[in-house]
Amino acid sequence: MGFPPIGIMSLSSVIKQAGHECVLFDQANPDTPNQVIIDRINREQPVLVGLSFLSTTSYPYAKMLAREIRATNQKVKLAFGGVFASLNASLVKLQCPEVDFVCRGDGEQLLLDLLANLETPQAVASLTWMKDGQVVQNPNRPTERHLDQWPFPDRESLELDYVESMPLDVPVVLSMRRFTTMQTSRGCPWPCIFCDIPIFNEGKWRARSPQHVVAELKHLEALGYESVGFVDDHFLLQPKRIEAICNGIMDAKLSIRWGIEGRVDSVAQHLFPAMAKANCGAMMFGIESGSQKILDRLKKEQTLDQVTTAVKNAKKAGVEIVHGFFTVGNPDETIEDMEATFDFASALPLDTFGFNRLCVYRGTPLWQEYVKRGLVNETTDWYKYFKCSEIDPTCLSGETINRVRQAGIKKLFRYKLIHYPRQTFQLLRRFFRYMPIRDVLYLLLKPFMGQKKGATKAEVVSRLVEHADMKDAAAQLTQVSDEMLHNVFEASRLERLQIQQAADGSRELPMVRSR
Repeated sequence: MGFPPIGIMSLSSVIKQAGHECVLFDQANPDTPNQVIIDRINREQPVLVGLSFLSTTSYPYAKMLAREIRATNQKVKLAFGGVFASLNASLVKLQCPEVDFVCRGDGEQLLLDLLANLETPQAVASLTWMKDGQVVQNPNRPTERHLDQWPFPDRESLELDYVESMPLDVPVVLSMRRFTTMQTSRGCPWPCIFCDIPIFNEGKWRARSPQHVVAELKHLEALGYESVGFVDDHFLLQPKRIEAICNGIMDAKLSIRWGIEGRVDSVAQHLFPAMAKANCGAMMFGIESGSQKILDRLKKEQTLDQVTTAVKNAKKAGVEIVHGFFTVGNPDETIEDMEATFDFASALPLDTFGFNRLCVYRGTPLWQEYVKRGLVNETTDWYKYFKCSEIDPTCLSGETINRVRQAGIKKLFRYKLIHYPRQTFQLLRRFFRYMPIRDVLYLLLKPFMGQKKGATKAEVVSRLVEHADMKDAAAQLTQVSDEMLHNVFEASRLERLQIQQAADGSRELPMVRSR
């Protein structure tokens, strides 16, 4: 599963509208490895190259690409952007001096200002740069609330089609519909201790108007898209806005399907039937735990009864896929708490679910707690990615978590087969429709098998869709030295070259392929 890079697509349309030229690359596309990107940069000599990445695990990839670009091109200006870069701007600038600018926060107007002031960066608000060997943090710009002013994202400049998949962390393609993403709002004001979104968005929630959202859906349907995922942090916040969007979709007789993520305590649940009627086919809820004690520890500000009500309401309304995000390996979590989570998940009429070990990121309330407790160091650990169970003595051990999780998933599968046979059959039918039988059997049997071995160094770099073990492998890159990081990427580059040479040799023979 791959998500279209909505951030750079949005920035591309903004700067094109202003009269600039722009070329896009998705680093997750196997047809555009780093060398292809670097060759294009050296051939076209742009005035600015921007690298946008979301989290700690993406930082090593961006850092190495920036260094590779700088090694072959001393003139082009380089800029970083995204959540991780924004929250760690001065530290990123010091650790990656090859990058000229770090852009903090929303990028639309910032990027326009930067393009107009490449030689006078002191004039650009929310920019971090270096002068006379010292990091300069320009003042923050006011948060932009008028989101309708920006054009729709530039989806046509990426020569890559995405297909609709199951929700995040479930590596199964459920449809071959042409798929893209949209952002109809930004931010989430809730204080979950593991999340950096409230910090990045200064605790604010900002939304596009219903008319603007519907207009983009019409635009997408006209372009041939059949499915869209709303990447809002919390879509279900404003009932009147949701109702207007649904009415606009139905009035325009649009057939495009869409999915959302939201909280279970939403006051908009009476609109679930209208959402389903307006082609909302997927809802994803951050449930996290089946223990109220753990929900309170994570400051989710939700109850188990609210979870049950929201999931049941979504299914009763006719939403095709309802997904639950769960975390395990939480602070102060016991084996009994974990077992309660799997029992709770079993009893919910969820279609799909994911159980991921909780991680801590710099800038979150949990990170600040760990700094005070002496579990992480702001100076040496700021760019690293930790599972809580690796550093927090109040967490269960990794071995215990994996053992309890494996047993819990087995129990959950059995419960679903017995108590929700129709729902399970419908899901399996979808699997078999779009997946090879071998892959479906592996998906079903994996929880009953032993632990999977870790990825090789080459897989860490070349696997472009990160799930489960692949996420763990990518996370390991955040904790290695820059020298070792370089060696890993160099080994992968050489292996890619060998594979390419072998493939080129095979092309010397005539080949006929059926379609």
